[in-house]
Amino acid sequence: MVMSGPAAEPSSLEDHVQRFASARVLCVGDVMLDRFIEGLVKRISPESPVPIFSSGQGQVFPGGAGNVARNIFSLGAKVTLIGVVGEDESGRELAASLAATSISAILLPCKDRPTTEKTRFVSHGQHVFRVDRETTAPISEETVVEIISQVEGLIGEHDAVVLSDYAKGVLTTDLVASIIKLAGMAGKSVIVDPKSSDFGKYAGAALITPNAAEMQAASGIDPATDDDAVNAGQLALSRAEVGAVLITRGPKGMTLVTPEADAIHINSTVRDVYDVVGAGDTVVATVATALGAGVGLEDAVRIANTAAGIAVGKRGTAVVSPDELLMELRHQQQGWERRGQPIMLTLEDAVRYTAARKAEGKKVGFTNGVFDILHPGHISMLQFSSDACDCLIVGLNTDASVKRLKGPERPINTENDRAIVLGALGMVDVVVLFGADTPIDLIRAIKPDVLIKGADYTLDNVVGADVVLANGGTVLLAELVPGVSSTNTIAKARRRG
Repeated sequence: MVMSGPAAEPSSLEDHVQRFASARVLCVGDVMLDRFIEGLVKRISPESPVPIFSSGQGQVFPGGAGNVARNIFSLGAKVTLIGVVGEDESGRELAASLAATSISAILLPCKDRPTTEKTRFVSHGQHVFRVDRETTAPISEETVVEIISQVEGLIGEHDAVVLSDYAKGVLTTDLVASIIKLAGMAGKSVIVDPKSSDFGKYAGAALITPNAAEMQAASGIDPATDDDAVNAGQLALSRAEVGAVLITRGPKGMTLVTPEADAIHINSTVRDVYDVVGAGDTVVATVATALGAGVGLEDAVRIANTAAGIAVGKRGTAVVSPDELLMELRHQQQGWERRGQPIMLTLEDAVRYTAARKAEGKKVGFTNGVFDILHPGHISMLQFSSDACDCLIVGLNTDASVKRLKGPERPINTENDRAIVLGALGMVDVVVLFGADTPIDLIRAIKPDVLIKGADYTLDNVVGADVVLANGGTVLLAELVPGVSSTNTIAKARRRG
């Protein structure tokens, strides 16, 4: 039950994250296709009291073990995914979706079972209903033998193994036992996201990561309180013969129970919850990546807790990037309490952030300004901008550029103070400082999907409009709040002073 590799322990959680790129993780389990269909619900059917869903655009993502692999890859590690699909269109879509992310995937086709597919219908950011297409019958003995053969050939090239059990028939008892035995012989940690209420199925694993409901089903104890979580975890340890139990308890955080030390309770870092889909995948992926990089178990769990807090602040089966994780860890260390997940990035980091959000199917928006004395006009503008996209990046003039544009007495507030105020607003996701007179270099580098400016501009004189339009994006003009501006507010204060 190896918990970490031979590498020396670094000095901080941030140092750990920066070493994630060295990890190689083998992921085996129930792969599935996650389909999201956006639409509108405006009325109730006259035929029966059910909502009428007007279907719109759809998106697909790798789900289940596929989402675990996406998370590992997004964190910067190398990952190999092994799973089973049907010989159907959904299986081909899943293979194409994985190929688009450059994840190394071995998908074994089976004629007698469909590709597991979950279709979620979403209106105004809320799930209306879900349709599942699946079979939970165990895979054939021939397929079990093929997976074991694949694992045997690959395990030496990897640092850790994840078993992602969604109870769809792939991780049979015999297959789980064989993989754990192979990992033990190779000196690799096995981390399991369990679905079976019989945790003894995973005997020999280094860590299992049940959620509260799974823990209660397996132990008969609801881990609602810290004491009950410890009791449930200790019972699971004695019954399952695993190295450690990490209970994910939603807004109550996580509890890590090991046989060697006192239990560790870690508070949740979540501030806004948009979607809990795939949060467990983020946890097991982050722990496995950290252990694969030689991180100790407790630190791996603390990083995973932070990653989960970021993931549930996004919509859909979201993934977390190292940049996001590093920035959130820095915020926690410095005691910054902000709503949502706003982060200050350099231009280079913002380019990576934008690419990661677009890879998730998100629409990235951009606006810019001085934002010296925040007033209702700014709030209206930022709210309009946020409503027009999934992630809003705000370009903020540095102090030097403000002095050139507004005069030697401006800005009233420093660039750092202005950035902190913007970051405290839930509608702002990222702040990027720029020192030029215009944000054209930012816009060219970021390539936002939506560019937003105030209605005192026209499309002809919005800086960067030609760049965004040429890339297939949209330019929007937000209505202004009459009579308010930082200049007017400052002038009024000086007259009264």
